[in-house]
Amino acid sequence: MTRAAVLGAGAWGTAFAKILAEAGSDVTMWARRESVAAAIRADRVNEASLPGVKLPERVTATSELAAALDGAGLVFLAVPSQTLRGNLADWAGHLPGDSTLVSLMKGIELGTTKRMSQVIVETARVDPDRVVVVSGPNLAPEIAAEQPAATVVAGTDPDRAQLVQQAIALPYLRPYTSDDVIGCELGGAVKNVIALAYGMANAMGMGDNTKASLITRGLAETARLGVALGADPMTFAGLAGLGDLVATCSSPLSRNRTFGEHLGRGESLEEAQRAARQTAEGVKSCLAIRDLARAHHVEMPITEQVERVCHEGVDPRVAVKLLMGREMKPE
Repeated sequence: MTRAAVLGAGAWGTAFAKILAEAGSDVTMWARRESVAAAIRADRVNEASLPGVKLPERVTATSELAAALDGAGLVFLAVPSQTLRGNLADWAGHLPGDSTLVSLMKGIELGTTKRMSQVIVETARVDPDRVVVVSGPNLAPEIAAEQPAATVVAGTDPDRAQLVQQAIALPYLRPYTSDDVIGCELGGAVKNVIALAYGMANAMGMGDNTKASLITRGLAETARLGVALGADPMTFAGLAGLGDLVATCSSPLSRNRTFGEHLGRGESLEEAQRAARQTAEGVKSCLAIRDLARAHHVEMPITEQVERVCHEGVDPRVAVKLLMGREMKPE
């Protein structure tokens, strides 16, 4: 019987605890606030992050890190991407030896431009083969409602990737394995930025041609960056690329699309943050992705304009004009 720890009690961490328990693992969730952990233990519901979703009996919760990690062979990291390094600095000494560390996060670290798996390896001082990433079109409320979906489990150690695959396989969730960690992580990070642009376009009343163009050209710039970093270009045609991009752009459940809609209605970054009650991952990652692209001499015009709207106060309508006025070139 597998023991699993899920560090983070947000919507995706909570949904993943449900997945793991229903697939046969005993799961301990770690929540920063004891009140959240106590509510999960008492009511089997995380009302703050995933209201109305009953968690299986195999799920428990604690605010004590050592208790969460005790005996865990699988450790799932489900905290906001920009907080990962700080959290791991505190957690590294408590991680069980030879446990498989699984990233559920989608972002690029500000300042270092490192992917989440790189941050894990560096901060936890573990071999890269111990790290696995999960990515794909996985909106937490839909997964929690057991709507059929697929996902990708990527790792450089095929045995660990298959271990995670088996630990999350369910009638409503079909996991595929991959060895392309770079491609899966980049697809998961950049799609948040493109979804911000999609949300802006939607709020400005732009039609399906516009939105389809954003998805396809957004995918193109994601793939360009991925290839420059050593990813398999075919990854971006799969679940961690196109699949995740379409889900995040098109769904009203997407935080990034919703945040982009606030910006598209003319709200400032601060106003959008207040309305959304939190910052979408793409708002911070767009800075790091832009810097990563520039460092590798990769053109990412949509990402550049999203960064200007979010952090330089450029009007989204001006950003559209700048995108449309770029020099003509072959596709």
